[in-house]
Amino acid sequence: MLAARKRLLGAVGALAFAGLLAGCTATGGGNTGPTNNTGNDDTGDTITIGFSGPAADHGWLGAINSAAIAEAGKYPDIDLKVAEGTNDANLQISQVETFINDGVDAIVLLPTDGAALTEVAIQAMNAGIPVINVDREFSSPFAARTTILGDNYGMGVSAGTYICGKLGDKPDSIVAEIAGIDSLPLTQDRSRGFKDGLAACGLKVSNRVAADFTVAGGQAVTEQLLAAAPHIDAIWNHDDDQGVGVLSAIEAAGRSEFFMVGGAGSKNAMDLIKSGGSVLEATIIYPSTQAADGIRLARLLVQQKSLADLVEVEVPNRIVLSAPVVTKDNVDKYLPTAFAS
Repeated sequence: MLAARKRLLGAVGALAFAGLLAGCTATGGGNTGPTNNTGNDDTGDTITIGFSGPAADHGWLGAINSAAIAEAGKYPDIDLKVAEGTNDANLQISQVETFINDGVDAIVLLPTDGAALTEVAIQAMNAGIPVINVDREFSSPFAARTTILGDNYGMGVSAGTYICGKLGDKPDSIVAEIAGIDSLPLTQDRSRGFKDGLAACGLKVSNRVAADFTVAGGQAVTEQLLAAAPHIDAIWNHDDDQGVGVLSAIEAAGRSEFFMVGGAGSKNAMDLIKSGGSVLEATIIYPSTQAADGIRLARLLVQQKSLADLVEVEVPNRIVLSAPVVTKDNVDKYLPTAFAS
């Protein structure tokens, strides 16, 4: 009985294996891949995209807006409706409501406050208008079809890792941090990543000050930092715009015993890195291309296309961009997408 059962199971297994092979062969032969991710740049049906971004009161924010508008201009099948940049959440809510009433095909939105704009974004989604959320996340997954973000935590990790590569064999090194606005989650994420990046080689932040992403603020807190710390080995400054003030304070103090890493990736910073002769020897990218990428994704979504380099037939619902380190060795690669402070 047992022998007969073994023979039966063996026969069933052999048939199943043969069927599996046949199935794999048939499936493999018939699977030619997606057909909606080729010719993505070919002109298609004209679509209307509503774009609402921030007030351009900062180099990076200005680049967000200009890059989005420039990207839309590359496609004759995009009719871009641009709302006035604003830091007023109520005004931005009304802008999105106008887009909804106008029946645009998609909305690309960098919210001045993600939580405050969540409800109106959900209204757009419920109206059948896909929302592409840029940089500052909504508080509900139902508020966006696709979210595209920079990596604030990753910026800190990249900065800490770079400094570890230079000072990791010197555990007594003095590392300073010049943060942005401490109340913002993005600043908190950058600082947390920096702490974790340094911890990997046994270093820690010895001196820390926080500015406000402005030139004047960067200069003021750096003057305080330099007065409090007679010796520093490395500085990470979170933001290249405030870095203009940071470097001004360093030059005025005549300090050069340390090296500095910047943040965000301004053209000004990259030019200094490329030319050498400055304490600034690297910066960490926080892409100002996010809204431009959002424009591209909106076009693909409405035209029912997908990303050309993925087998998946749908546009991903979440994309986090990288936070690479820019040095003299690779600066030419990143200069074309750098923003002016």
